Amino acid sequence: QVQFVESGGGLVQPGGSLRLSCVASESIFSISGAGWYRQAPGKQRELVAAISKSGTTKYADSVKGRFTISMDAAKNTVNLQMNSLKPADTAVYYCNTPVVPFDSWGQGTQVTVSL
Repeated sequence: QVQFVESGGGLVQPGGSLRLSCVASESIFSISGAGWYRQAPGKQRELVAAISKSGTTKYADSVKGRFTISMDAAKNTVNLQMNSLKPADTAVYYCNTPVVPFDSWGQGTQVTVSL
């Protein structure tokens, strides 16, 4: 079973930055691409950024211009650079494949944006 381990979350003030990292236990990102999801309290999990195996990226409207996704398929790693963070970005962030995610979700990493 493929496993995902997310890291890099924390508490930051509005306007701050964080860089999240994710490592998969198997070489799946090179085949299926990679994505970052987030789930805020009381809301459904949503896909906020995705990158294909060819490097094409796509972002949710709420994060466009602020977040950047990148991938190192050789290391089974996907990163998310988050800038100009807003309180609305507060959520638990997860990595997985972007179209049909594996059901083996990791624990995620908490991002809290607050004064």
